[in-house]
Amino acid sequence: MDSTVHPSAIVDDGAVIGAGTRVWHFSHVCGGARIGAGCSLGQNVYIGNDVVIGDNVKIQNNVSVYDAVTIEDDVFCGPSMVFTNVYNPRSAVARKSEYRATLVRRGATIGANATVVCGVTIGAHAFLAAGAVANRDVPDFALMAGVPARQIGWISRHGERLDLPLAGDGRAACPHSGDAYVLRDGVCALIPAP
Repeated sequence: MDSTVHPSAIVDDGAVIGAGTRVWHFSHVCGGARIGAGCSLGQNVYIGNDVVIGDNVKIQNNVSVYDAVTIEDDVFCGPSMVFTNVYNPRSAVARKSEYRATLVRRGATIGANATVVCGVTIGAHAFLAAGAVANRDVPDFALMAGVPARQIGWISRHGERLDLPLAGDGRAACPHSGDAYVLRDGVCALIPAP
């Protein structure tokens, strides 16, 4: 299946767009971008040159993915969420050589109007709530909220809250899927099925 690009969108020469990916109204994909298969780029999305996006990524309306951002498979970026790439920007000071790399790991969700400050990693299947500001690394399966974002719980890969303490040890099952999770020394992990 070919990709679909709306007539009002601009895709610069050299951009790589995977099969089945849809680029909607008034979006711009720069020439160095690499976008996987089965993605959706909503209205008014900007994708920079030094950006890598995996498969099945949903980027909602009004999101700019600037240089030095890598997004792995199955990530959801909510409407008007924000990525940055310079930690201390000044209009009169050129800092393109100081971009800080940002990584969003597989299956993570970034809520509407949330901000991801450059240089952080959002862990696999983590959930950054709407309006939150991530200014430090987010652990796998962490549920984060607030400004700055703080951990308020754990969440399954299906997006269901897990009955686990914030720290220490424990076990829980996803109420949606029944998948089992273990928390050991403050690290949450999915227990592989036998």
